[in-house]
Amino acid sequence: MNPEHPARPAADKLEVALAAASADVQQAFAISLRGCDELLPQIEWLKKLQRSSTSGQPLRIKLGLDPTAPDIHIGHTVVLNKMRQLQDLGHTVIFLIGDFTSTIGDPSGRNATRPPLTREQIEANAQTYYRQASLVLDPAKTEIRYNSEWSDPLGARGMIELAAKYTLARMLERDDFTKRFKAGSPISVHELLYPLMQGYDSVALKSDLELGGTDQKFNLLVGRALQQEYGQEPQCILTMPLLEGLDGVEKMSKSKNNYVAITDDANTMFAKVLSISDVQMWKWYTLLSQQPMAQIEKLQAEVASGRNPKDAKVLLAKEITTRFHSAAAAEAAHEDFQRRAAGGAPDEMPDVQLAGAPMAIGALLKAAGLVPSTSEALRLVAQGGVRIDGAVVSDKSLKVDAGTCVVQVGKRKFARVTLSAGT
Repeated sequence: MNPEHPARPAADKLEVALAAASADVQQAFAISLRGCDELLPQIEWLKKLQRSSTSGQPLRIKLGLDPTAPDIHIGHTVVLNKMRQLQDLGHTVIFLIGDFTSTIGDPSGRNATRPPLTREQIEANAQTYYRQASLVLDPAKTEIRYNSEWSDPLGARGMIELAAKYTLARMLERDDFTKRFKAGSPISVHELLYPLMQGYDSVALKSDLELGGTDQKFNLLVGRALQQEYGQEPQCILTMPLLEGLDGVEKMSKSKNNYVAITDDANTMFAKVLSISDVQMWKWYTLLSQQPMAQIEKLQAEVASGRNPKDAKVLLAKEITTRFHSAAAAEAAHEDFQRRAAGGAPDEMPDVQLAGAPMAIGALLKAAGLVPSTSEALRLVAQGGVRIDGAVVSDKSLKVDAGTCVVQVGKRKFARVTLSAGT
């Protein structure tokens, strides 16, 4: 074995097995890998797909979500989109609502103890979560489960027996626990139980594959280890990358105000998607679009050969808006965007001449007479209430370059601003 390439024999073994697989298994394997961060172990997943193809028995794909908030944004749908791809291949997808684990609080990626939710909060959030997730998954083919089904009956004795199957040393290998321990930050004992309870979900559901974000890798591996302890075939794990928000830098988050809520109205959703960068657009295509990769790659090649990238972005905005609204709403949103971008709505608006490009968005709104103060301007930007040429402004630090643009504040305030260099 070449010491510089210790994984090469395993890769060679996978290549041989993949070459020997049927065309449908090869396609299913490629769909599984699309956009994912890690699929582990790949050779085991390939064998599961081959067995399923031969026997006709669908695999059990698990995704667990704790209903910690009442609604979700499209960053949360990255993993749901992967679930839908596997669902369309004929496999059984299990949308697991962590009504029990929510009472513990997932410590993943946290530097402090997460406060547990009340039963009333959990039930209300769970209803909203699944209703929104059903806009991505096929609800008629989705198995809905609640982990209180098996976690509540476990009891104190069962919990102790479960805890005996995993060591503290292995638990402290988890990155966030390690950092908190070294920093002297408190780690409550109940937090150590969370990965065990999530892992026990895989035992109860006999899952073949568990999905999650990259921050869930440790918890997913605990499930794999516990299945082995209980004499089951261990699940494979598939992690999806976290989606950057509208700013293209930070992960999509409501606290960063760089998100597209799936409850946004069609016009706002369309305009937000159209505001992302040309480079960022292709990652969004890979992670959020349901178009085949061959079609996306063809479109990308056309853009590289000179086609306007805005054409591709419009197609993506239409697809996403259609998913959460309708095709008619997406078309109407496109027309609305074009009308606003052309300055055609309303027909008459103030023409404002300003100097000092590039100018901060807050200063521009105040100078144009659209807001009484820069602080009010920034508050409106944070709320998604400012548009330039129809596109929602989400970056409070934006500086507007010289040129003419239609600036909108709220639903009724418009100005055609011509900004020049100088003071």
